[in-house]
Amino acid sequence: MDVLNKIPVSEQDPKERAHNFDEVCLGYKAEEAQCEASRCINCKNAQCIKGCPVAINIPGFIEQVKNGDFEAAYRIISESSALPAICGRVCPQESQCEGKCIRGIKGDPISIGKLERFVADWARENNIKPQGAKELNGKKVAVIGSGPAGLTCAGDLAKLGYDVTIFEALHEPGGVLVYGIPEFRLPKEDVVKKEIENVKSLGVKIETNVVIGKSTTIDELLEEEGFDAVFIGSGAGLPKFMGIPGEQANGVFSANEYLTRSNLMKAFKEDSDTPIMRATKVAVVGGGNVAMDAARTALRLGAEVHVVYRRSEEELPARKEEVHHAKEEGIIFDLLTNPVEILSDENGWVSGIKCIKMELGEPDASGRRRPVEVAGSEFVMDVDCVIMSLGTSPNPLISSTTKGLEINNRKCIVADEEYGKTTKDAVYAGGDAVTGAATVILAMGAGKAAAKGIHEYLSNK
Repeated sequence: MDVLNKIPVSEQDPKERAHNFDEVCLGYKAEEAQCEASRCINCKNAQCIKGCPVAINIPGFIEQVKNGDFEAAYRIISESSALPAICGRVCPQESQCEGKCIRGIKGDPISIGKLERFVADWARENNIKPQGAKELNGKKVAVIGSGPAGLTCAGDLAKLGYDVTIFEALHEPGGVLVYGIPEFRLPKEDVVKKEIENVKSLGVKIETNVVIGKSTTIDELLEEEGFDAVFIGSGAGLPKFMGIPGEQANGVFSANEYLTRSNLMKAFKEDSDTPIMRATKVAVVGGGNVAMDAARTALRLGAEVHVVYRRSEEELPARKEEVHHAKEEGIIFDLLTNPVEILSDENGWVSGIKCIKMELGEPDASGRRRPVEVAGSEFVMDVDCVIMSLGTSPNPLISSTTKGLEINNRKCIVADEEYGKTTKDAVYAGGDAVTGAATVILAMGAGKAAAKGIHEYLSNK
């Protein structure tokens, strides 16, 4: 066996998957997982754990995979992670656990994410559940939002014996896991719903269609409804736009709206009640993971798709795997290109996007080279749909209806980095509501830290 190279993982053929919403990556089989696990050298000072925001005992679970004891591997993972089947699919392992892997110094790092996915999928198929608390401790905690931060915080608190209720604004729990990430990357029925059921099996209750700030407030939860503490994991769902002329034209979407229609409302299905634009040529503005998700969704809906990004490929913030998959499927990348105006026809529908070519100058505050316009390089790209994927910010509804909750100039809730404690007593926050739009695993890490902070607070109260 070649210990320097990863065991390859099976995927759908690009020509086939470009026309369906089935999962692209097919995952390891048991024998493949054991072979990949046997490449791990089981470091004593495991750097991979330090690279994991939820601190999974990675060498420990991989050792059990190598031995063929997949249930023991799942028990180890579930001590730290409430959503392993999700993390194994969408975490940026290359910059976290796998990026720290000692094996990767000479050869390929261990496929930690693919092994985590295998173990979680095996546990689901064999009806293995995480272990909860033996008894309740008599204290109640409210969790706002059922995305990765909220589910993680709720799961960890339930394991400690707390009576936890999650309040979700939408009609289905899952947050960005159900409305933001496409089916071909993260199946909803077989993966997301089953992971949420695992959290509920710990005793967590979930109430949907509850908009905190409208249906009830955080102050009311604490003062009138008997909750001892509150965790805010409401995410960042307010989309940003460029502010260029023509953005109000018909056929301009935020990536949030476009993906929510497809992912949560199933608009890609022929029998769906929720419409989605079936464009012929789409420009997706942005270069992050959400832009890749929107572009690959539009492709599957029958469009020719262009990703328009103002920097070069080296600066693309999306995961390399997502960019690779997008290219394989036929998505066109118009790099060093920036939109300056959206054109429309006499009926107000998008007819094109006026762009200007860019070149890279000196690094800006983010460390990336600043894009500079090339004079006289304007051109028009003929498109009938534009999807803006420029990031998101938190909805101000919660902060504006909660006394004593401080926000910063980015409209994010102010909370300490260690435990997510806010400026309001008994209220903690984490994930995108605090940091702005980030990754699933970072939100989970924040939810985990907040659960620890809430437990310490209530234990000492």
